[in-house]
Amino acid sequence: MGGILTALIFLPLAGMLLLAFVPGSNTRAVRLVTLLVTVLLFLVSLPLAWEFEGTGGMEFEERAPWVPAFGISYHVGIDGISLFLLLLTTFLAPLVYLSAWNAITSRVKEFALFYLLLHTGMIGAFVALDLFLFYVFWELMLVPMAFLIGVWGGERRIYAAVKFVLYTVVGSLLMLAALLVLARHAAEASGHLSFDWADLVGTPVPRTLQMLLFGAFALSFAIKVPLFPFHTWLPDAHVEAPTAGSAILAGILLKMGTYGFLRYAMPLFPEAAQAAAPLLAFLALVGIVYGALVAMVQDDVKKLVAYSSVSHLGFVVLGLFAFNTSGIQGAIYVMLAHGLSTSALFLLVGVIYERRHTRLISEYGGLARPMPLFAAVFLVTTLASIGLPALCGFVGEFLVLFGTFRVHPGQAAIAATGVVLGAVYMLWMVRRVFFGPITSDANRNLRDLSIRELVVIVPLLAGMVALGVHPAPLLDRMEGAVERHIEMMRGEARAEAETPEVRLVAEAIDSAEETP
Repeated sequence: MGGILTALIFLPLAGMLLLAFVPGSNTRAVRLVTLLVTVLLFLVSLPLAWEFEGTGGMEFEERAPWVPAFGISYHVGIDGISLFLLLLTTFLAPLVYLSAWNAITSRVKEFALFYLLLHTGMIGAFVALDLFLFYVFWELMLVPMAFLIGVWGGERRIYAAVKFVLYTVVGSLLMLAALLVLARHAAEASGHLSFDWADLVGTPVPRTLQMLLFGAFALSFAIKVPLFPFHTWLPDAHVEAPTAGSAILAGILLKMGTYGFLRYAMPLFPEAAQAAAPLLAFLALVGIVYGALVAMVQDDVKKLVAYSSVSHLGFVVLGLFAFNTSGIQGAIYVMLAHGLSTSALFLLVGVIYERRHTRLISEYGGLARPMPLFAAVFLVTTLASIGLPALCGFVGEFLVLFGTFRVHPGQAAIAATGVVLGAVYMLWMVRRVFFGPITSDANRNLRDLSIRELVVIVPLLAGMVALGVHPAPLLDRMEGAVERHIEMMRGEARAEAETPEVRLVAEAIDSAEETP
């Protein structure tokens, strides 16, 4: 299995090279080549699912020197945390592209090139184990996503793209400065410069410096999540992006922030992470409730789904900073469930937009009559999004609430209101759009889901059911990596347990895990 991660990173680039020889005027050939590349990407990633052993450590590691003079290496690998996020990325790649088959009619070749480049960035960010390499892939994602919004988006696409770039760049520059300071500090301690995650994660960092560096990393990741109050770029980006862009943004890109917290910010700066946990949990709770309340008053279906993401991602951050196995496993599970259900919701909103060219809820009503299959699929996806048992959203939210309740029952109670509010605004929207009398003659003869649209949606529905009914294979494979991360924070704290404050951190982690 050697080289499989490198193959996944560079396969989209190979697809771009192949597209260079396809005339842009031959849009059918461009679409077929791109779809073939994304399908191949998914097929190549499949062996990871059954070859992965789940020992808790990194697997499928590949390492090669890149810039040895600066301690930068090409080091990639996956553990139980990144495995399923990587598989989600490759799973969505062909489905989302197929959804844009008829929607993207101008600059088809350029769209395909940016779409493939985006996947190289996302896959690279999930598998990178060198901080500088991670930063390169992190930045690489920014360019194609900005073009997807700015070129193929709606009327305010330029404004949305610029806002997305400005927010992301500010956070990225802070993270770059922080990782350079961290590498230099580690070099002074060890005698050699390295950006390797394994070398840096055990480096003792003084408390004040930890707080500063954690703050820089956290701000970058909080913008990407997006965590309240850094979420204002998200509704604009979602509403103005083409349907495929919204689906990838919700399905994968939003996970980069929460993944960054778990992979980098928390184990690299464990003492600072513990100190900042109350603030981040507070912001997560505000995001859960605020996102739900704002979603409730939206008159645009797509904007409603966008604000629901603010609420869902708040659950992820809350679970991460519970600092126990249940909370962190739940956070990862919510990431996966949100990737399936919210991507599907954006794709389904795109279906009715292609037919009516409006997303206003007031323009619909009674859609279940002309589009019964679409209504059924939308309802199941909505139920998965709000966490109905036996569907994907339930398992993650339950684990997050359970893990949070073990350490902060009050926080769990507040977060639970987000579940209730989520059910209210989603089901209210479904009632207004699909049931009751047909309020507009333009809706009477709308065409139901086509074969191509079913091919896109059915695998997502199958994923929602599979994750809801049988979560054990995923939880078993991620458990070792989650426990290893928690041990890193405990070991780090104990190694410096010369001060009463740090000793309290270690005791807090132990207490969180021992509480029944």
